[in-house]
Amino acid sequence: MTLGEEIPMIGNWFNLYFTENNGMAFGLQFGGEFGKLFLSVFRILAIIAIAFYLYMLSKRTKRTGLMISISLIFAGALGNMIDSAFYGMFFTQSSYHSLGIIASEGQGYSSFLHGRVVDMLYFPIINFTQANAPTWLPSWIYGSDGHFIFFRPIFNLADSSITIGVFWLLLFERKYLSL
Repeated sequence: MTLGEEIPMIGNWFNLYFTENNGMAFGLQFGGEFGKLFLSVFRILAIIAIAFYLYMLSKRTKRTGLMISISLIFAGALGNMIDSAFYGMFFTQSSYHSLGIIASEGQGYSSFLHGRVVDMLYFPIINFTQANAPTWLPSWIYGSDGHFIFFRPIFNLADSSITIGVFWLLLFERKYLSL
C-alpha cells in the first residue's frame, strides 16, 4: 500500500486510506522542526498529566465509566505519541509511489520525536458530485473538486479511542470530573 492509496473495505462507505499525519487532529500542525518538537513535548506532558489524573482517580473513586473513559483517552494519546516518536526512526520516507519500508539502523526518515502518525480509516459515508446532486443544495458545500463528502477525516484507532473517551466523558461523566 502506498501513500494515498485507497482500498475499499465495505462498499463505498469504508476504506483503508494510507496517509501519514505530520501534526495533530485534522492535519493541523505547528511549523518547522521546532513546532514538531513542541508538539511532541506537549503530548508527553499531556500523557503524564492524564496518567497522574488516572492514578489519583483510581485511589478516590470506583466509577467504572469514568475510569474507562479516561483510560481510553490515555491509551489513544499514548498510541499516537509512540507512533510519532518512533515511526520515523524505523521506516523510510513514504511517497505516492512507494510505501516506507523498515529502515536499516539510523536510516529512517526522521529522528526521535519527529515522526508522523499513520492514519488509515476513512468513512466517506455520503459522497456525490455537484452534477448528480439535488439542485436545492447550496454550492458552497462542495469542495474545490466539485465533490461533497460527508465525513472526510482520515483517522486511526488511537484517534478513535480518544474520541470515544471524550464523548463518554461529556455525555455520561461530566459531574465526576473534579478531583
